[in-house]
Amino acid sequence: MILAAIILLLLIAFILFVATRPDDFRIERSLSMQARPEQIFPLLNDFHEWEAWSPWEKVDPAVRRSYSGPQHGQAAVYAWAGNKELGEGRMEILESQPFNYLRIQINFYKPFAAQNTIEFRLDEQGPTTLVSQAMFGSCNFMSKLMGLFFSMDNMVGKKFDEGLLDLKNIVEKS
Repeated sequence: MILAAIILLLLIAFILFVATRPDDFRIERSLSMQARPEQIFPLLNDFHEWEAWSPWEKVDPAVRRSYSGPQHGQAAVYAWAGNKELGEGRMEILESQPFNYLRIQINFYKPFAAQNTIEFRLDEQGPTTLVSQAMFGSCNFMSKLMGLFFSMDNMVGKKFDEGLLDLKNIVEKS
């Protein structure tokens, strides 16, 4: 009986600990590129261009892609269905301020459901441009629990670093 009470108290304490974790998250990476915003922005603002630099495009070479809405800019939509690692989801450009800012809503359907926001900011600094990519959103109980065992910042941040580096390599060659 005492053992059951101790286990119950530990379980309640663990649940309370998980529940008190932050209610939202933000992951952000930046990289300086020897290019002007006018060279960089079109590669972000058109989902068709993401195949060239996005690290998630390399996860599943057989990914099924679909595009709808305008070719680029606000209301452009990109949906994907891939293997177990890539999953399934949809992105839509919500705001596009040419050469400065892009805001995208991303919905994940598989392997888990989530809705987050992605932002790109381009800050011209003389002959270079600082490109910042961020993803943020709210954390439900399950994502708080997962956060105890998996670092979203490490997993997603690493992919942001890879993508920004690939983007840099493309724009600095052109």
